[in-house]
Amino acid sequence: MLSFDMKRCFTILMLLALVGICATTADAKRRVHRKAKPKAKTTATVTTTGRAQGHDYVDLGLPSGTLWATMNVGANSPEDYGDYFAWGETAPKSEYDWSTYKWCKGSFDSLTKYCTNSSCGYNGFVDNKTELDPADDAATANWGSGWRMPSEKQMREMYDNCTSEWTTINGVNGRLFKSKKNGASLFLPAAGYRWSDELYDAELYDAGSRGHCWSRTLSSSGPSGAYCLDLYSGGVGWGYYWYRCNGQSVRAVRVP
Repeated sequence: MLSFDMKRCFTILMLLALVGICATTADAKRRVHRKAKPKAKTTATVTTTGRAQGHDYVDLGLPSGTLWATMNVGANSPEDYGDYFAWGETAPKSEYDWSTYKWCKGSFDSLTKYCTNSSCGYNGFVDNKTELDPADDAATANWGSGWRMPSEKQMREMYDNCTSEWTTINGVNGRLFKSKKNGASLFLPAAGYRWSDELYDAELYDAGSRGHCWSRTLSSSGPSGAYCLDLYSGGVGWGYYWYRCNGQSVRAVRVP
């Protein structure tokens, strides 16, 4: 027969085993979306060219004349992550998934706006809109009519006319884009993204190791996604697209 102390030790060991199983399951679900934070190379500085409607911008000498904001919408400095927005929504929220997304009926194949494929639209809905209306643009709604979320074309223009390096500002990882035209610089922090699942509401993933900045352009690969600028230690993807319901950064632009 087991003594009292032996029984207590056995019970504790069983409880520890169960806790370990639960923690491993939860961590595994989170690890699916996370990556290790890489070391940044140097400390960077950014350029400010002017100010409009209360927000600083940098002129990178781009052919289109597009001016890029020096910080994200909702941020207080270039390295601040700022707010996170689902594509086509203009305010941050506590949950980011299809069940809370404004422009659908609860799933990726029940879209009610910005739909180019009837199989993805609610009851076959199609409007063939491929760019956000100003009313659904987080930059316009929060900073005023002179500001927009960049189009996919404007993102490509910035990418093509700048060099970039993985670096840090005040301990925050991100990519510094430097103009090939005039040497001006722009910093985009690796702010990660927000997404809700059965375990976590608006959990922040990949912060410090990856960043996603929305464009205002719907993906040509399917209307459930939109283009964004993807940045990480290994490089930049300007034609990257992500589910519209995810919460991501917005970097505003303006054209004089």
